[in-house]
Amino acid sequence: MDYPNFPQTGLVRLSQILAPAGPIPVARSTWWQGVKEGRFPKPQKLGPRTTVWKVEDIRALFDGDDNG
Repeated sequence: MDYPNFPQTGLVRLSQILAPAGPIPVARSTWWQGVKEGRFPKPQKLGPRTTVWKVEDIRALFDGDDNG
């Protein structure tokens, strides 16, 4: 998949990951269940209300570079 507006490096919030703005077409509840089960990357907490993911981990999902 090609998402030219998706960053190459850095950190992204969930709103940038999930469709329609992002490359992953799943619901929030499905995403969080996948994180819990290990199907999706673990987040990093930057603060009490700020959760982010590494862009490289997300790109690995939609580029098909799954290591699991």
